[in-house]
Amino acid sequence: MTTKDAPASADSEKMKANMARVEELTQRLVDAFSNRKPANPALDAPDQELFAKAATHYWAEMSQQPSRVFEHQLEFWGKSVKHFMEAQQALARGKLEAPTDETPDDPRFKNPLWKTHPYFNFIKQQYMMNVDALQKAVAEVEGLEPKEQRKLDYFARQIADMMAPTNFLGTNPDALEKAIATEGESLVQGLENLVSDLEANNGEMLVRLSDTNAFRLGENIGATPGKVVFRNRMMELIQYAPTTEEVHATPLIIFPPWINKFYIMDLKPENSLIKWITDQGFTLFVVSWVNPDTGYRDVGMEDYMEEGYLAAIREVKEITGQKQVNCVGYCIAGTTLAMTLSLLKKRGDKSIKSATFFTALTDFSDQGEFTPFLQDDFIDGIEEEVDRVGILRSFIMARTFSFLRSNDLIYRPAIRSYMMGETPPAFDLLYWNGDGANLPAKMAKDYLRRLCQQNQFTTSGIEFFDERLRIEDVEVPVCLVACETDHIAAWKDSYRGAQMMGSKDKTFIMSESGHIAGIINPPSKKKYGHYTNDDLSLPADDWLAGATRSDGSWWPRWGKWLATRSGKKVPARQPGDSSHPVLCDAPGTYVKASPTV
Repeated sequence: MTTKDAPASADSEKMKANMARVEELTQRLVDAFSNRKPANPALDAPDQELFAKAATHYWAEMSQQPSRVFEHQLEFWGKSVKHFMEAQQALARGKLEAPTDETPDDPRFKNPLWKTHPYFNFIKQQYMMNVDALQKAVAEVEGLEPKEQRKLDYFARQIADMMAPTNFLGTNPDALEKAIATEGESLVQGLENLVSDLEANNGEMLVRLSDTNAFRLGENIGATPGKVVFRNRMMELIQYAPTTEEVHATPLIIFPPWINKFYIMDLKPENSLIKWITDQGFTLFVVSWVNPDTGYRDVGMEDYMEEGYLAAIREVKEITGQKQVNCVGYCIAGTTLAMTLSLLKKRGDKSIKSATFFTALTDFSDQGEFTPFLQDDFIDGIEEEVDRVGILRSFIMARTFSFLRSNDLIYRPAIRSYMMGETPPAFDLLYWNGDGANLPAKMAKDYLRRLCQQNQFTTSGIEFFDERLRIEDVEVPVCLVACETDHIAAWKDSYRGAQMMGSKDKTFIMSESGHIAGIINPPSKKKYGHYTNDDLSLPADDWLAGATRSDGSWWPRWGKWLATRSGKKVPARQPGDSSHPVLCDAPGTYVKASPTV
């Protein structure tokens, strides 16, 4: 063998090894897809009637006002032809340079080649023109109902995001550069990542957002000391160990959403809301919901209220010897806490002393960004799906939430993992985000149809336990925390619900940032501020205009509010008692369960 032959031989061996890996991965890919249990196709796209209506109105507009339609078409054609001519002229000058580029900055196009290389620049500029033309065409479709227009806007945006040149290997300079630099190794590793994700999700395409091997529940996340002191089929009740010699007499129960896991409030010590609460001298209990399998098909909202809320309140009162408790409801658990308060009023039960709501909606009259998913075509599809399977599988919800922020939660992670062959980051928040839970069939239908779509709780009243529950029945002191850029529970919607509550003692706080970061905002970070205004009679915009902004976290403000409603200090309580023996350490067993479907 000569010296000149050695590199070629080495390259040949590497190529053979990569081809063998590709062959193995291809077989795994086929096997993964064979295990797929797809959801109802109705959940993948809107009813075709929407596109038919849009097309009908567009053609009607063209026949009635052809000049306006042709004006838009000619503008698009003119820009496209001019763009092509400029690119041709640049090439004719014999220089490898891009034409003038006045497109706005976009984080998807950070690579310098998008500006300097004529091929990539041409593609990017043309894509921007296409998106602009699509948005204009959709915006000027007249005659649709507002909800139909929102649906059309949403799906047009999804098409635009999906067709971005960064999403395809041949038009992504970052991926191509890395493939060359690694001699194709990045593409093979990307295929490995893709197959692993498919295998982990029963053949469903769910991009892994974080390194799942970097976190262990009870060790480096969800590790605040505590004990499970009660368990039933719906939840485990965790009592956290005190960190102060004395605690407030009135205990606090947090009800987290059962769409996700409770440990979002206990990721690590420095940003753990659970640890912070215990450090303030409160006896804290947290509900950890079961992750239901198909055996929970007939579990509805009444079961969550009876075996979750009412059971937890009963057990906490017994353990602490108190007649009243304070409660927190986060997101959907806040919605249900409000209904539980109405039920307790009907029964003359004063067990709840005060209630706090984190990013919770009670009034669904404005469906916001969820409009496309709360129309009959989508909810009919959900009902068919859960009637067939018995649960609303977690991947369906994860996919729906991800598409609200598709570039951040789908396409960019997919590019990094599948095209670049990179390992997802060790990010605790994204790990939690990927650790979803199923919803029982009956509960999903109760929530989506009766609360979200029909908005019964704030209109006619919603019937549970042979009682008609209404928002004005919420009369205990309440504190509501909403988040300024929350795309799941918009702050104005939370504020509107607060105004409808019957309580004479209301506090409303708007935190900066979004649905998670606005709530998990520890004082030590000194990151996001918050707004307060005592006058809740004002319209939302006027409330904000007259609000006072305070630097830093809202936690200390809420802690003082809670302390004034939590009684005198008593000796700290250790978890459990003689009738509530410790069942296991926090974070318990339910949070770790991944039921098969």
